[in-house]
Amino acid sequence: MDLQPPHLIGDCLIHIFTFLTEDDLINASVVCKEWYEAAETPWLWRRMCLQRWSFCNLAALGSDDANHSWKRYYKQRNHLENHMTRGKSGDYTCKSLRGHTGRVVGLVYLQGNSSLLPDLSKSSAVVCSASTDGTLRAWSVQNGEKLWCSPVQNPLTGIIADEKKEVIITSDSTGLIKSWQGQTGQELASFSTESSHCKLLQFNINNDWFLIVGTRGGSICTLADLTLTKKSSLMVCDPFRADVLLVSPDKKWIVAGTTENVDLSLKVIYSESLTSPSEDDDPLCQTVPVRGCQAAVFIPTQPARLAIIHHTELRGNKALTVFDVSIKKMKYKTEIQVQQVESFSLDLNHFNSQILLEAKNSNCIVLAAGKQLFVYSLKGVLLASFTDHTMPISSICVDSFRVVTASQDLSLRVLTWKNDGDLESQYHLLGGSHTMSRGFTHVACDYSSIVASVEGNNGKDVLKAYSFTS
Repeated sequence: MDLQPPHLIGDCLIHIFTFLTEDDLINASVVCKEWYEAAETPWLWRRMCLQRWSFCNLAALGSDDANHSWKRYYKQRNHLENHMTRGKSGDYTCKSLRGHTGRVVGLVYLQGNSSLLPDLSKSSAVVCSASTDGTLRAWSVQNGEKLWCSPVQNPLTGIIADEKKEVIITSDSTGLIKSWQGQTGQELASFSTESSHCKLLQFNINNDWFLIVGTRGGSICTLADLTLTKKSSLMVCDPFRADVLLVSPDKKWIVAGTTENVDLSLKVIYSESLTSPSEDDDPLCQTVPVRGCQAAVFIPTQPARLAIIHHTELRGNKALTVFDVSIKKMKYKTEIQVQQVESFSLDLNHFNSQILLEAKNSNCIVLAAGKQLFVYSLKGVLLASFTDHTMPISSICVDSFRVVTASQDLSLRVLTWKNDGDLESQYHLLGGSHTMSRGFTHVACDYSSIVASVEGNNGKDVLKAYSFTS
């Protein structure tokens, strides 16, 4: 009998190999030369990569042409994720970042590895921390080394970062806002709000850079460019602290308000009214039709969908309501429309507990209250709940791969998302001894590392940096 042409045999093998797992495909490649050539087909490995991660960056393997292999990308990223999922000894290194002589009020990644499009060759994450000791410090996550420290100033109260421009913004106890060059720690500009508490929000519209500052007196101030030039000011919740500041994914809407008063509502403001104010017209603004905001977040995969946890008419009861924000232009005026999409009650037995709220995608909300972590759909279905911690959760970090929770019980709990959208509790990372420390206060993570601050009993906080290896 005549044998089939070699290319037909190869095509059939490649088709059959599409049904194999990674391990089976590697085993098949050692059977014979024909199977090896079929199993090494780049299309097969590219297909496996895109099926698992949707977004892949082959250039992340490095500049060497020999490194540009879909098989190598799959194996390296899969290996790294297995380490991040197991969290066993040897899967990560832990560094203690010491130097602050006060409380850490916040920490941010200046250079991180994106969870949506990770760079597998990147091993130089940088975090910055702000402290009541009046210093801003930059650290190498992998090496555990201090890169630079700002001059001592008034106690710092807040910190945010713009990774794209590698700029850090801080606020201090006198209301002084400063911007810093991330590579060197050089001060770029300053602006005084004369407020003892400031809430910071930075965003970019096209190539324009803006910073919004919420003050203790209830106003918000809009600053432009790295020079921190004032553009506008608006009162939103007089006389209470403006501690809620959000920008929508499409950058058209700013949400501002307070959590300090159960009778006040958040306000939705057209961002152009703040960044390019008109002398003749008041800012375009609309009140959200629920009162007593406890927490709020924009859904990241939607242009302007807002989720709010708020009080209900019954004292102590809470609900989560979802709104779509849009603009309606009529012949003689323009209006903001805030339309309710969903609303459901929450069974939270933590009247005085801090509520933390994050969104993973268009149908998944993560919230923490007390010692519990909950995952809800936007229609109010409780998808999962966890009580891993023995003390209240102080901070959470949510991305497309995992959820990390920090607690006063001096542990970080790591949970990972499954392909079907479920969340699975994996392991915990310890931050030290209760004889020396009081618990974790803040946590942040990129794709391959986790950094958290530990409150020291002696008043000197320490950062713990966990780096996963690939």
